[in-house]
Amino acid sequence: MAGGAIRFHYDVSGSEFSLAGTASADVKAQLKKMGVPSDAIRRAAIALYEGEINLVIHAGGGAIDVDMAPGVINMAITDEGPGIPDIDLAMSEGYSSASDEVRNLGFGAGMGLPNMKKYTDSFDIQSQVGKGTSITMSVRY
Repeated sequence: MAGGAIRFHYDVSGSEFSLAGTASADVKAQLKKMGVPSDAIRRAAIALYEGEINLVIHAGGGAIDVDMAPGVINMAITDEGPGIPDIDLAMSEGYSSASDEVRNLGFGAGMGLPNMKKYTDSFDIQSQVGKGTSITMSVRY
C-alpha cells in the first residue's frame, strides 16, 4: 500500500475454467465494501471479468493487479502467452481466436477486448507475439 492506494493482486490459472471469474468477483466485493459507486463497480467488474476469461482462454493464465486511489480504479492484466498478432483485428467486435472447445463452453464470442475498452475510461493494450500481452485500463468515479 503506497501513497494511500490499496492494491489487490491475483494470479490467474490458465487451466481451470471453473475458477475463471474468481478474481473479478473478489474485486467487485472489495469495491462494494469500500463504498465505490455502483456504476464504477459494474464497469470495473465487467472489464476485469473479460480480461480474466481471456487469460484462461488464450494466455494460459497470468496476473491481475488492481490499484485503488481516490476516484479511480486502475487495473492491469498481464500474461506471458502467445501474444496477439493483430491487435486491431482482435479489437473488432465478434472476432475470436477461441477454439471450438472453448466456444462450446459458452466463451469466445469475440466481445472480451471490445467490452474491456467500452466499460473503461482509459484502455491500452500492448502485445508481442511469443512474449505476451499487457493491458492497462482504468475506471474513474
